[in-house]
Amino acid sequence: MALALLAAAWAEARGGEAVAMIVDHGLRAESTLEAREAASRLAQCGVGAEILTLDLPHGPALSVRARMARYAALEAACADRGILHLLLGHHATDQAETVVMRAMAGSHPAGRSGMAAVVETNLTRWLRPLLMIPSGRLRATLRARRVGWCQDPSNFDPTYIRSRLRAYRGDPDGISAATRATSEAARAYGHARAGRERVLASWLADHADIYPAGYATIPDQALPPEALGALIRTVSGTRRPPRAGLPELAEAPRAATLGGVRIVPGGRLAPGRWLLVREIRAMSAEIAADPGVTWDNRFQLAARIGLSEHMTLGALGDDAARLPGYDFPDVLRRTLPALRVNGMLFAVPHLGYPDARTCDRMAISFTPAAPAACAPFEKTPDAWVG
Repeated sequence: MALALLAAAWAEARGGEAVAMIVDHGLRAESTLEAREAASRLAQCGVGAEILTLDLPHGPALSVRARMARYAALEAACADRGILHLLLGHHATDQAETVVMRAMAGSHPAGRSGMAAVVETNLTRWLRPLLMIPSGRLRATLRARRVGWCQDPSNFDPTYIRSRLRAYRGDPDGISAATRATSEAARAYGHARAGRERVLASWLADHADIYPAGYATIPDQALPPEALGALIRTVSGTRRPPRAGLPELAEAPRAATLGGVRIVPGGRLAPGRWLLVREIRAMSAEIAADPGVTWDNRFQLAARIGLSEHMTLGALGDDAARLPGYDFPDVLRRTLPALRVNGMLFAVPHLGYPDARTCDRMAISFTPAAPAACAPFEKTPDAWVG
């Protein structure tokens, strides 16, 4: 609520507009009424709001699934509206809890930088402008404006580790010395992380090649483990690189399989280099070729096309033997995305099969879950600290 009011005032002063998005997870009977009440309060303050309703079944890893579904819904809503900047309301208490939880889980130093102030995704730019602002100060802002808010009771449910940690820390307003120190430590880690990611991006730009067909090449020499991990993460479509075996492989690149990626000699495609391709056995199964769908966490089908209801999207696999004469080696061709109708091969856009016109209509873009390098992790700007 506080973020919506602050953002609306900031945007209005610059001739812009802010839209509040309220996610109703539907996990409690009262959540729909609370979402409507929040929208009503915002409307009374002159801020437009949209309620995004989710349908999440109860079960294992509920908090993780809810978070992923929430971000997906927010990004989709922004994309539909043509909105680039998605502001998230995480504050200093949230940041301190995140850092402590990651430390308890044995996170490496990069993880202890907490949540980033700026995150680039394929659809939006996430901004967290309140990371150094205590939660008590935000509530005081609402009280000063005589604006009420809804308190989610799950924030105090001891079932969740974050709630237990919050109760143990005993700092509901986020003003204790411990909270401040933890936030400052996260910012220091963020400084260091931003520097490392700039170095990583520079190394990748100078030495690695990433291609729209979902593969990459590296020189036949030792490389930074972070660079190899970033490339494996991108080629495999995962969000995090593997840990085990990564330093040894980076020190002496060789034929190997790691993290759902095969490393093989580049051959005629990349002489003198190593080729990183998706491991065929680790790829996702075929899915219905609905417009805009993403397969294997890496390839997205164009949303503008009209498709047969019997069309599927999956790996080219054994059908690669039917398409000889291309520059791609078999180990790569088998991993390419292919469209089939009633099980019969219809199109392989990355090979131009069957023709340019068909492939243009059936465009498939390489959009991995996490890019090898993008805007670096950003610390909380000093200007945001108050």
